[in-house]
Amino acid sequence: MVINLSEQYSLITNWLGELRNTEIQNDRMRFRRNLERIGEIIAYEISKQMPWEEQEIQTPLGLHSSKVLKEQPVLATILRAGLPLHNGMLNYFDKADNAFISAYRKHDPDGNFVIELEYISCPSLENRIVIISDPMIATGASLVKTIEAMKDEGTPSQINVVCAIACTVGIEYIIREAGDSVNIWCGDIDDELTAKGYIVPGLGDAGDLAFGLKSQS
Repeated sequence: MVINLSEQYSLITNWLGELRNTEIQNDRMRFRRNLERIGEIIAYEISKQMPWEEQEIQTPLGLHSSKVLKEQPVLATILRAGLPLHNGMLNYFDKADNAFISAYRKHDPDGNFVIELEYISCPSLENRIVIISDPMIATGASLVKTIEAMKDEGTPSQINVVCAIACTVGIEYIIREAGDSVNIWCGDIDDELTAKGYIVPGLGDAGDLAFGLKSQS
């Protein structure tokens, strides 16, 4: 299931417009906050698909049968760019377990790259609902490698991928390699990918815009 939240007008389309805007991008704090707000809204949308149960709650004046989450998800993110989106998810799923993955592009002199995954901190995922945050799905390679690595920690009951912007190429690759049972929640979808694996029109490098330029060494 692929959900493009820009198919309808909402505040998400407004925040995405600001994320893409080169003038507003100069405000680093606003860039992070917009990613965080997108994470919050997508968390709310995902919550509608999760299992719920009735629970009797004691109020000061009596009992109330309330609908509460049957289980908490595991929130995962790919460092460093995914942190603001992840924090937005965590604002809403505030009791969730968390996982962190270090995956990055290791570039060759000819311009090609491979995905290196050096670190993973993760609870048991056996029969858990997993939500993985990554602001940009370009080729989809880092997400597929992340999903493969996380499955060493158990077989999730459901996997959700959350991004601000995805490319159709990356979506197709994830579905092909990870299976169409993975739900992909996108703020928006762009169709073009450059030879170096950058989304067009996209928004640039989300990690650099959120946290500053990284060394090229």
